[in-house]
Amino acid sequence: MTEESTGAESAEQALSDAVAEALSQVEPAEADPVAVLTADLQRLQADFQNYRKRVDKERIESAEVVTGIVLAQLLGAFDDIDRAQEHGELTGGFKAVADQLVNTTTKLGLTKFVDTGVTFDPHIHEALMHETSPDVSDTQVTKVLRPGYKFKERILRPAQVIVTDPE
Repeated sequence: MTEESTGAESAEQALSDAVAEALSQVEPAEADPVAVLTADLQRLQADFQNYRKRVDKERIESAEVVTGIVLAQLLGAFDDIDRAQEHGELTGGFKAVADQLVNTTTKLGLTKFVDTGVTFDPHIHEALMHETSPDVSDTQVTKVLRPGYKFKERILRPAQVIVTDPE
């Protein structure tokens, strides 16, 4: 038993010596209070810059969401303006108001899409009717029943369309 205990004691002594040697090789960092405070200040400034950028980005995103909601509420009025224009009833002062409304919303980023002859995209089109024709090679939009609108890259309302499939 004495041999086992001396072996364990020598192993502990060797480990203790190794730890002491490793600790002695590591030089303690100079604790310059100015350097420590400068590093803390730089860290705080970087944190504040990141916070400010994040808040600015969130403010812009929330303003765009609100603008998109307001523009979505105006889509019914745009449909009425389009119907009045189709029937020749958009004249005089009402035409000036309608033109100003369209120009203002266009400047804000509202775009109308009513393209025919394009490939059907379920993300921006809502197919209400399907037809078949040997003249098309892929599913094409052949008629727009109600225009679609998007604000910047966000679809506010898909276009309601008639599509033609290949036979």
